Amino acid sequence: MGEAKRRGTKAERVVALLDESGVVQITAERYNAFVAWTRSPIADAVGIELEFFADRAERLIGVLIKDRYDRDFGFVMLGRDAKGRFRCIDVNCSMTKTNARHALFASFKKLIASGETEFCQGDEKTDKAGVDLFSTKLPVDQQHPAFHMLGSRVHWVPARAIMSEMMRHYVDVDGNFVEQFQTTAFDSRIWELYLYAALLELGLFVNKEHEAPDFEVSDGRDKVFIEAVIVGPSPNDPQLESPKNGMPRMRTPEEIRELLKTRAPIRFGSALYSKLNRKTKYWDLEHVKGHPLVFAVADFHEDQSMTWTSPALLEYLYGVTHEFIFDDSGQLIITPLKIETHEYQGKVIPSGYFLQPGAENVSAVLFSSSGTISKFNRMGKLAGFGFPNQRIFRSGVKHRHDPNAAMPAPFFHEVKQGTVTETWAEGLSMFHNPNAKHPVDPDMFPGIAHHWFLDGQVKSWLPKFHVYNSFTLNMMITDKDDPGDELAFLDATAENSKQE
Repeated sequence: MGEAKRRGTKAERVVALLDESGVVQITAERYNAFVAWTRSPIADAVGIELEFFADRAERLIGVLIKDRYDRDFGFVMLGRDAKGRFRCIDVNCSMTKTNARHALFASFKKLIASGETEFCQGDEKTDKAGVDLFSTKLPVDQQHPAFHMLGSRVHWVPARAIMSEMMRHYVDVDGNFVEQFQTTAFDSRIWELYLYAALLELGLFVNKEHEAPDFEVSDGRDKVFIEAVIVGPSPNDPQLESPKNGMPRMRTPEEIRELLKTRAPIRFGSALYSKLNRKTKYWDLEHVKGHPLVFAVADFHEDQSMTWTSPALLEYLYGVTHEFIFDDSGQLIITPLKIETHEYQGKVIPSGYFLQPGAENVSAVLFSSSGTISKFNRMGKLAGFGFPNQRIFRSGVKHRHDPNAAMPAPFFHEVKQGTVTETWAEGLSMFHNPNAKHPVDPDMFPGIAHHWFLDGQVKSWLPKFHVYNSFTLNMMITDKDDPGDELAFLDATAENSKQE
């Protein structure tokens, strides 16, 4: 008893080791904010990451790992290379858990004592990765309003921090990513960055070797090519007037019901049909031939439009809508109804994108309402970036896993470390083409929602927590009597980049 007391508890011994080594324990969210862009999908198949540590300056990161097959333990130490990316600089295995932790802390102690802050790998000069998103000499009037807001407001420090980490690894194939992100194509580029983060999180190898399509992803056996596309605003659409209190303009339920039948499917149709009729067909490219092709679409055609247009996408893709009633016993009865066309302002398009000539070359359509800077801000906040006086709250609706439910369930929470978790891929939906030449294996995209058209109806598989839409309240709590500093900022997950 006395000996055990002298040694202390397990937790106390770990704390003592941390103090002695000059190391702090970090959360899985913070670890992933630094390392998710480096880690190979193979790593998860080999080992289970258990504990995460960093030096106080966060120039070194270490992870304790349990081997999935041998059941023994080891560690990986990562340091920043010449481009600031965390990469492996020390590794050991085949130990007990206690010995692996001691070895990891010894590695920390040795590397900290060396005074080295940069751990070159020798390939940095030839490696094409690395993009600086926020350095600009452009005058404010030439910057995209959302880029200026993101780069200048303290409310967006979490987003800037996590984006800066990921961009150390990003390959700009076209050479114009930064220019477009800062000026004319902010919406398109933020959607691509979101997809990049989500695809890596899904455990896929992500390759940006080709100019088109935007992404080549692989699970080590099969390949899928993904082209990003956004629904943009039309000059013919009436502009929304924002309330004088600075909050975003929200459409009424009546307006939404009307636009879901008219304008929304037309907007999706224009964006997706243009990709289908591209002069050089994606499926004719040599590197794409014989592989599934996916169009990943996001809606930026109006402030807040992502929060309500997803039903229109489903109806346009499959050419079917659904009516529901409750029978005398209270059971939900769903009836599919075929849609022939969609019409808005005199423009008429055929419904059923997957039924159009050439659409058999498109394997699926990927959609999310979360590909915005709010997502990056929440993920950055959960990783510990930002200021102590920042509070972020999220509200929205999620899928209700009740076969008799006709409406989604509401949710509300504070975005706070240790209280909630969130993933990049949360809310992603893949709509599979029933006529695809090269169908997508849903197992390549685990944990997201999948939808199929079978026997005249849309059949779906949805994860336990599937968000349809949400809004983010982004606040800085200060003592100043200045509304600009005490901003209680309602910022939709589906925000249009014009919104502040």
